Amino acid sequence: MRQVDHFVVGGSSGGSGRKHQIWNPSTGEVQAEVALGDADLLARAVETAKRVQPEWAATNPQKRARVMFRFKELIEANMQELAELLSSEHGKVVDDAKGDVQRGLEVIEYACGIPQALKGEYTQGAGPGIDVYSMRQPLGIGAGITPFNFPAMIPMWMFGMAIAAGNAFILKPSERDPSVPMRLAELFLEAGAPEGLLQVVHGDKEMVDAILDHPDIAAISFVGSSDIAQYIYSRGTANAKRVQAFGGAKNHGIVMPDADLDQVVNDLSGAAFGSAGERCMALPVVVPVGEDTAERLKEKLIPAIHALRVGVSNDPDAHYGPVVTPEHKARIEGWIDTAEKEGAEVVIDGRGFSLQGHEKGFFVGPTLLDHVTPQMESYREEIFGPVLQIVRATDFEDALRLPSEHQYGNGVAIFTRNGHAAREFASRVNVGMVGINVPIPVPVSYHSFGGWKRSGFGDIDQYGMEGLKFWTKVKKVTQRWPDGGGDGSNAFVIPTMG
Repeated sequence: MRQVDHFVVGGSSGGSGRKHQIWNPSTGEVQAEVALGDADLLARAVETAKRVQPEWAATNPQKRARVMFRFKELIEANMQELAELLSSEHGKVVDDAKGDVQRGLEVIEYACGIPQALKGEYTQGAGPGIDVYSMRQPLGIGAGITPFNFPAMIPMWMFGMAIAAGNAFILKPSERDPSVPMRLAELFLEAGAPEGLLQVVHGDKEMVDAILDHPDIAAISFVGSSDIAQYIYSRGTANAKRVQAFGGAKNHGIVMPDADLDQVVNDLSGAAFGSAGERCMALPVVVPVGEDTAERLKEKLIPAIHALRVGVSNDPDAHYGPVVTPEHKARIEGWIDTAEKEGAEVVIDGRGFSLQGHEKGFFVGPTLLDHVTPQMESYREEIFGPVLQIVRATDFEDALRLPSEHQYGNGVAIFTRNGHAAREFASRVNVGMVGINVPIPVPVSYHSFGGWKRSGFGDIDQYGMEGLKFWTKVKKVTQRWPDGGGDGSNAFVIPTMG
C-alpha cells in the first residue's frame, strides 16, 4: 500500500508512529496511508525553518519572485497530474480539481509581483531635516492548517503569500487527501526554493496543538469548521500568535421576482451541487422572494436537478463525484433525515444513491428540500453536501434578514435585474462576500477572501494585500542626518515634528 510521509528536512519518516487511512471515494477502498506526526517532529521542522528563513528574508524580493515564477510554470506543466491525484483522494471530478489548482495558482501569480507589494512609505521633511519611512518585514515562521475540500488552492493561498514575503512555512494539510500538498512542496523545491523553506507535516489534533503551542511559530492561518476555527483562534492568540481562522458557511442565494430564472437555475446547479457541495462558498440555500417566484423557480429546478449526472471522479461527463469519506456520506444523509423530521418537504431525495459498478463508493444523490424555515436546525447548520434548501421569503426585507441574521456570514448572492435592489442589498447585508448575479463570489487574487461572524475569526483576510499584511509586520523609521561639526549636546533628545 502506498505510504505518504512528511516532507521535512532530514528524512520524511518519524513522528507518533500512528497512521491514517486515505480512501478512494469512488470505489470505497483504502488506497494509501499517511503518517501522523507529533510535537517532536514539528520541533525538528521548526528548527530547520529557523536556520533557513533569515537568509531567505535577506534575499532581495525580485529573486524571491523568480522562484514564484518558476513554481507557477511547474504547476502549469503538471496541471493534469495534480488534478488527477487530487480527484483520486478527494472525489471531485477532474475538471473541478483543475479549478482547485487554478484558483491557487492565481494567488501564486499575484505573489510573483511581491517586489511591488512590499514597498513601504516615505515622507521627506517630516520635521527639520527629518525623514520618516516604513518597511514591511516578514514575521519569521508561519504555519497553515488546511481542510480536505481544497487541497491545492487553500495551501497555495497561504504559503504563496507567506513565503514570497520572506517567511518560512510549515503546512499541515488534511490527512484525508494529503498527496497534492506533498506534490506542491516537491515542485516548490524544484522551482529553486531553499530546502526546508516549505515543509509539510501530517497529523490530527496532536499536531494541531503542537503548532498552536510552539513558541517559534509566529502566525497561523486556518480554514475548516467554525468550532475548530474558534478553538484555533483562541488558543493561538492566547499563545501570542497572529491568527486568522476561517470557518463554516451557509451561503444564501436571494432570487428577486425579476431575476432571469433560467440563468438562476443554471447557476444553482453548479453552485449548490458542484464538488458535491463540499465547499465553503457553495450556495446551499436559495431564497425566492414571493410565492410566485418560489413556485416558478421550483418548477424549473426539479428537471435541472434530475438531469445532473453523478459519477466517479474521472468520469468526464459527471457533474460531480462522491463525497470524501463514508463518515461524511452518513453525516449528509443524517442532515436530510433531520430536515424531513423538522417538516421540510423532500422534493428530490439523494439518500441511498448507488452508482452501478461502484456500489461501495461514497455517493450522495442531489437533494432538493422545500419549505425549510429559519427555525430548523438543518437550516442553521452547515450540511456540506449536495443538498439545496428552499427558504421562502415574503419580500425584500425578509430576504435580506435571513443571511444577515444567520450565524455564518461567509458569502451571499442576489439575482436581480434591478440595480437599486442590488445596490441596497450589497450595502446592507451582514455578510463578508457578496455576489450580484454571481453565485460563488470568491474575489480574484488581487483582492482578498474572508467571511464575517462565525465564518471568520481574526481581523485580516487571506491573499491579496490583506494576506500580505497578515504575513508581515511594519517597521517605522524616523531618521535625521546631522551635518557634522556640532557638539552633540542634543544627541539623545527626541526631536519634535513641529
